[in-house]
Amino acid sequence: MLHLMWKVLMMTNELNFSLQRMDQDIVNAMGFLALTKQRLQNMRDNEFKSLMDDVSSFCDKYDIVIPEMDASYFPEKSKRKALDVTYSHHLRVEIFYVVIDLHFQELNNRFDIVSTDLLLGMTSLNPVNSFGSFDKGKIMRLAEYYMNEFDNNKLRDLSFQLNSFIVYVRGSDKKFFNLKGISELPKVLVKSDLHQIWPLVYLLIKLTLILPVATAFVE
Repeated sequence: MLHLMWKVLMMTNELNFSLQRMDQDIVNAMGFLALTKQRLQNMRDNEFKSLMDDVSSFCDKYDIVIPEMDASYFPEKSKRKALDVTYSHHLRVEIFYVVIDLHFQELNNRFDIVSTDLLLGMTSLNPVNSFGSFDKGKIMRLAEYYMNEFDNNKLRDLSFQLNSFIVYVRGSDKKFFNLKGISELPKVLVKSDLHQIWPLVYLLIKLTLILPVATAFVE
């Protein structure tokens, strides 16, 4: 169990680290999420034998008795018949698979489709590196979740406003050049009276800042 948990935790360490950074890049975090799932799936499909080899080597080194894998397994006080399950089946199916599947379930619960869309939409509005992560499609998908604020007509208008907005903020206005995060963006828009030119863009940015989704995965 210790060897298994060590391997699983090492596989998820990069994802955990990227989410806990104060300057976290959600796009990169989503990449690490996909990588973590891929590595866990590969481990589930292909790495049981190599794990058992590592455990056997460890046990040999410290003179720990290893049961025969083909021998019948049943826990103390269990009414299971001796011939029901072997040690090999118990370790693979009842421990190895279960632990990995629980990690998959936890990742899927924390990063469902809605949460992922919200996070990627927020990242697409980030002004860092001249709005280098800007993605109109992801921003529009984000707006669709605010159904009380954006009906079909406002979504259409938001689409046009985003076209003008991104050209302007990447252009000659130096006030947008060195912003360090999305929280600074509405301040600059108000100071420049540009929130009146692109009111729907401004509204969406404000909504993303009051929505507590960015910290929901780093508890």
